Amino acid sequence: MNKENEVVYRKSKTWQIALAMMNNGCAMCFYILVTYASYVANVGYGVATAVVGVILTVTRIWDAITDPLVGMMIEKTNTKFGKIRIWLVLGWLLESLAVLMLYSWASGKGHSTLLFIVLYLVYVVGYTMNNMAGLVINPVLTNDPKQRPTVGVWGTVYSYFVPMIFSGILMMVVLPKYNNEYTVEMLSESAYLCVGISFIFLLLSCIGISHADKPENFVGLKNERVKFKEMIQILKENKNLRMFILAATSDKLAQQVASNSIVTTMLYGILIGNMQLSTKLSIMAMLPSIIFAILGAKYAGKHGNKEANVTWTRACLIFCAVILVFYGVIDMRSISTSMIMMIVYFATTLLLNGMKMCVTTATTAMLADVTDYELLRSGNYLPAVVSGTYNFVDKLVTSISALIATGCVALIGYTTTMPQPTDSYSNSIKVVCLFLFYVLPILGWICTLIAMRKYDLTKERMVDIQKEIEVKKAESKEAE
Repeated sequence: MNKENEVVYRKSKTWQIALAMMNNGCAMCFYILVTYASYVANVGYGVATAVVGVILTVTRIWDAITDPLVGMMIEKTNTKFGKIRIWLVLGWLLESLAVLMLYSWASGKGHSTLLFIVLYLVYVVGYTMNNMAGLVINPVLTNDPKQRPTVGVWGTVYSYFVPMIFSGILMMVVLPKYNNEYTVEMLSESAYLCVGISFIFLLLSCIGISHADKPENFVGLKNERVKFKEMIQILKENKNLRMFILAATSDKLAQQVASNSIVTTMLYGILIGNMQLSTKLSIMAMLPSIIFAILGAKYAGKHGNKEANVTWTRACLIFCAVILVFYGVIDMRSISTSMIMMIVYFATTLLLNGMKMCVTTATTAMLADVTDYELLRSGNYLPAVVSGTYNFVDKLVTSISALIATGCVALIGYTTTMPQPTDSYSNSIKVVCLFLFYVLPILGWICTLIAMRKYDLTKERMVDIQKEIEVKKAESKEAE
C-alpha cells in the first residue's frame, strides 16, 4: 500500500494486474465463438435466419435477468478463499460444457430448435457467472485513481487482442480447411479451440487475483445483508451509474452489431472480396493498438477517466463520420485490388481502432469508479451488485443486436440463409453493411457525449471520494 494525497490506497503489482485481467481473454474466446451462433443454429439445427434473430434476442433478455441474480449470489459468497476465483471456475465449467454440446456433440444430429434454445440458455448462465466474477476483479485490485487506468489498459488489451487472435485462427486456419464455408464440422472445431484457449486464460487469471481475492477486501462501511431491492435503489439513486450505463450500453450495442459474423462476412467477404483481410488487418493492428492503449491510460491517469472518455469519443465520432462518407462514395472492391486503396483502408481502420481502444480503456475504469462512489453513497461495498445492475440494463438494451443484424440482412433477401463470403456484391448489401458497421457506432458515441454531461466522477472528485471513504472507515473502527 502507498500513501498518496493523504489516502492509503490499495494497490497491486503490474504482473498481478496483467494476469488477473486475463479473464477478459477467457470471456472473449466465448464471445467470439457465440458470434457464430446464427450459423450453428442454421446449419446445425435447421433454424431459419429470421427465427435465429428472435431466439438470440429472447435469450439475451434471459442473459440480462441472470446478471443481477448471479451478482447477488456472488455478494453473499463469503469463504476463506474469497469469492472471485470460485465463480470464475464454476462459470467456465458450465459455459464450456454448453458450447461443446451446442457446437459439437449435438450439432448436425437432427435435433430440434428447442434443444438449441435450451443449450444456449445454459451457456448464458455459465457465461454470466464467469463474467460477473470478472467484473469484480477491477475494483478489488486497486482503488488508486492513478493505477486504475492501468487495470483498464490490461483489460482492454485482452478484450481487443484475444478476439483478433482467436478470430484470426478461425478465419486464417480453420475456415479455409472447410472451403470458406461455415459448416457443422468447422463450428465444432472452433468450439474445441475456444474451450482449450479459454482455460489457459482462466488459470492465469486465478493466479493473478489470488492476492486480492480475500474476505477483508470485500468489507464496506456498514456490513448489512444485501437485499435484491438494493439493485433497484442503486439504479434509482446513483445518477453516475445511470449515466455510465447510457454511455456504455449505447457503445456496446453498436459494437456487438458491428462485430456480428453476419456483418463482418458482408464487409470483408462480399464488399471487399477478401475474407482473410480482416485477420491480416487485426495482426497489423496489434502494435499500434498497444501504443494507443498506453497513451490512453496515461491520459486517463493524468486527466481522469471521464475526460479521457469524452476526448476520445469525440475523436472517434468525427473520424468515423469522415470514413463513412469516403467509403460510401467509392467502390469498396477496389480495396482488395488497388495497393493505394488497401493502404488507405488499413491506415484509417488502424487509427479508428486505436481511438476506440482509448475509449474502452477509460470506460473499463469508470465502472470501478462508480463502484467506489456507491460505497461512499450507501456505505456498502457491492462491486458485484453494481456490475450486475449495469449488466442487467446493458444486456436488455444490447439484446437486440442479433435481431438488428439478422433483421437488416433479411430486408435485402437473406430470409432463409446467411450471407456467405462467396455471395455477389450489391449496392443493397453495401448500404446495410455501412449502416451496421459505421452509422450505429456514431449514434452510440453521440449518446455517450450526452451522458457524460451529467456524469460528475472527475479525477478530482474520485480523489475526494477515496479520502472520504478512508475517514469513514477510520471512524467506524474507532466506534468499534
